[in-house]
Amino acid sequence: MSDPGSAHASSTPFREIARREWASLAPTMDLPLSETELVQLRGLGDFLDLSEVSELYLPLSRLLTLYASGARALHRETSTFLGDTTPGTPFVIGIAGSVAVGKSTVARLLRELLARWEDTPRVELVTTDGFLYPNAELERRGLLERKGFPESYDRRALLRFVSQLKSGAAEVRSPFYSHLHYDIVPGAEIVVRRPDVVIVEGLNVLQPPSVRNRLAVSDLFDFTIYVDARTSDIATWYVERFLRLQQGAFTNPNSYFHRYSSLSEAEARVRAADIWSRINEPNLINNILPTRARASLVLRKGSNHQVSSVLLRKI
Repeated sequence: MSDPGSAHASSTPFREIARREWASLAPTMDLPLSETELVQLRGLGDFLDLSEVSELYLPLSRLLTLYASGARALHRETSTFLGDTTPGTPFVIGIAGSVAVGKSTVARLLRELLARWEDTPRVELVTTDGFLYPNAELERRGLLERKGFPESYDRRALLRFVSQLKSGAAEVRSPFYSHLHYDIVPGAEIVVRRPDVVIVEGLNVLQPPSVRNRLAVSDLFDFTIYVDARTSDIATWYVERFLRLQQGAFTNPNSYFHRYSSLSEAEARVRAADIWSRINEPNLINNILPTRARASLVLRKGSNHQVSSVLLRKI
């Protein structure tokens, strides 16, 4: 697969925008978040300060509102042409990337920023974790060690959910996933009611259609973002995050991973590296990374977690 950031600009569908050039878009915009709000949004181990938000994510949120407004304008013009009074549907954004690359933080941050633009006040965030098969079903299928791989998701349910969103349904429901228990919570749901924008975040949301399933969930997205970084950097971030969780969330007796809380630091590093090399790295290389070129926009991170450049698909 060709690299969307190839130096041969004429042969790539992407325009690569250096950080400095992208940041130059920011001075005309006021940052609507406080430091306290940012701390609450930041993921474990993620680098994210007000400068990063102002220079990178605020302009991105504005770009997304332009796309959403354009989609609504096209709907109005098309409806007039067809003599149709059917209301428009939510603008759906897909966000993909590896475990530990920071895509969940990007999704949460964009939800907050988009909701503060007048054009898109109602923004919902749904993660594909809710569409993982329950652990009991994964175990029955022999997939518990492949949790997060494409086959570990109920892809029909996810496709049905996004299809309902794009059909203009008044109310759409998603299963709820508990990170504490590492499993679907029976009977718990997330309810989405006619938002302006829906962000769907997950490892494999940019997967293409298959021979068996001719329609992929990615076909229903209006805009897609891939959060990118070197595989070696992501591996380091994964181990660092594992150590923080070991001293934090894993100490909760109710945590699925409580058994790791008593490991020494050296043991925890070995365990984290093993999980990465057996599960997360193969999933990244074989399933997630190949979908990068399908994105509308790629956020490239350096080893310091800061975005170094933005690749935007040409129009």
